[in-house]
Amino acid sequence: MIRAMGLEDTALAALDPAALTRDAAEALRIPSVTGDERAVLEHLAGTAERLGLEPDLHHHDLAALRAHPGQPGEEAPREELWGLTATLAGGSPRRVCLNGHVDVVDPGTVAWRHGPFSGTIDGGELHGRGAVDMKAAVVAALHAAAALRSVAEHAPTVVVQCVSSEEDGGLGTFAELERDAAFDAALIPEPTGWAVVCAQAGALTFRGVVPGRATHAATRLAGCSAIDRYVGVHAALAAHERELNGDVAHRLMRPLGLPYPVLVGRVAAGAWSSQVPDRLEFEGRLGVPVGADVAAARAALEAVVAGALDDGEAPAEITWTGGSFAPAETSAEHPWVQTVRAAYADELGREVLPSGVPWGADMRHFTARGIPCTMAGTSGIELAHAVDERLPLAELTALARAMVRVLARDGA
Repeated sequence: MIRAMGLEDTALAALDPAALTRDAAEALRIPSVTGDERAVLEHLAGTAERLGLEPDLHHHDLAALRAHPGQPGEEAPREELWGLTATLAGGSPRRVCLNGHVDVVDPGTVAWRHGPFSGTIDGGELHGRGAVDMKAAVVAALHAAAALRSVAEHAPTVVVQCVSSEEDGGLGTFAELERDAAFDAALIPEPTGWAVVCAQAGALTFRGVVPGRATHAATRLAGCSAIDRYVGVHAALAAHERELNGDVAHRLMRPLGLPYPVLVGRVAAGAWSSQVPDRLEFEGRLGVPVGADVAAARAALEAVVAGALDDGEAPAEITWTGGSFAPAETSAEHPWVQTVRAAYADELGREVLPSGVPWGADMRHFTARGIPCTMAGTSGIELAHAVDERLPLAELTALARAMVRVLARDGA
């Protein structure tokens, strides 16, 4: 019967869009801001078991991970790190990983049309933090893996990694791959606008302190304003951004409006309106070109800041904080990429193109270990960290079906 229908059609027929919608909505109702993911992982372990997958909910050794020389850094406070894998054992010798993060950013202070953790279905859309980025996609991955149960003897072994801590550096995926990295390929259903992402920029966060010399405002010429000194730094960082983006080598990154952004997102200085400020702090993000060395990228920014402050005063202090997202790429010609492209194209009924993205992601943890990895998912990234995050249910179903097609073809 399975042979008559075809492996892919049999698996697609097993997918239940109504159950997928229900399970995604339930997951969105459980808050999971970065650093506090355990509750939703416990819930998803139950979902995986109900779907016929083998769940493994586990506690990572946070102290050991923080001491690891390759750990990718953190920004959010946390006291524990949990992970969940859900496995479908297949008859094919291949092992495929579907990876997605369950941590979400804070909902902010502006009122939502529906509560940020409502999981409301309204107008054919699923509302709530994580609808796009990317708890709903994690549930879609669980359902896609479960849909292969009826054809498991012809399918690859599928491991769905439900990870924490992606938003602040990717420690969750790093930890999972320390436990198990024996994969032939990986797919991350991040919201890529249905493009198949083969190149991902790096992103590094930094903190700088510009010193000055304090004096009374009435005698300001006797001092040295840290704010005035920083103005030159800001201009130099803008020039550095222009240089990074002036002649983009990677063909998938070149079409982007700004492949490698350099942003200062916070500035703080001064203690009194009538006092020349003797200290300014600034924090920002540095985009790292695909193929570039992270250490070299850090050194280049430090040199830019030092050059802007070559005025005989004390130098700035630069520290590298938070998450360290290295760049990553998988060849657009790789057979795995071609499988994903064809499967998504057949589901959508149109061509699906390879692409690059200017944001950091967990893709680089796989490629660093030689595992071909691509990202492909729904539209809506502009809503990912915004108020009223929401996803059309039709896209959620299409995503699950596209992943079913990928998995069925990989094992065939």
